[in-house]
Amino acid sequence: MTHGPYQPESIHLESSLGYFLTKARNVLVDRTDRAVAHLGLTTQQIGVILLLSCGRATTPFELSRVMSYDSGSMTRMLDRLEKKGLIARSRSDRDRRIVKLELTLQGQEAASQLPQIGAAVLNEQLRGFSDADLATLIDLLSRFIANGIDAGAEADGCAAGGAGEDEEDRPSA
Repeated sequence: MTHGPYQPESIHLESSLGYFLTKARNVLVDRTDRAVAHLGLTTQQIGVILLLSCGRATTPFELSRVMSYDSGSMTRMLDRLEKKGLIARSRSDRDRRIVKLELTLQGQEAASQLPQIGAAVLNEQLRGFSDADLATLIDLLSRFIANGIDAGAEADGCAAGGAGEDEEDRPSA
């Protein structure tokens, strides 16, 4: 027997928490994609730009680990960002097997605009929420997330910014 608010015989798709979390994520991704389109970015690509900008990651391996991407998906995303002129790849002088990543001037310019865009998107999405509502939402979601994190999992020290993956950049499961 299942213990908790949901019972197998009475759970319905449109009333489940999973449905609302997925729907909320999709709405936020769509709004964010529209807001960053003029920069030539997608929501998931924002994560790469911000992680490189704040120094949280400097290699494809580090990005893959922080963003939970497989190496093939990350390589394809980096290929697109490099083609757009937002990032540059180079070999490490110490170990030629290591690829170092950095933002180009265009990438740095995009990164500098993202906090303002992100704040505007979130503020619009939180229209009608009080400060207390937001604090409660963050607290509840934090607790929800903590229930699913392994005891030894590390927390990210730098916000990745994006709300999720777009269809092109979604990692394979």
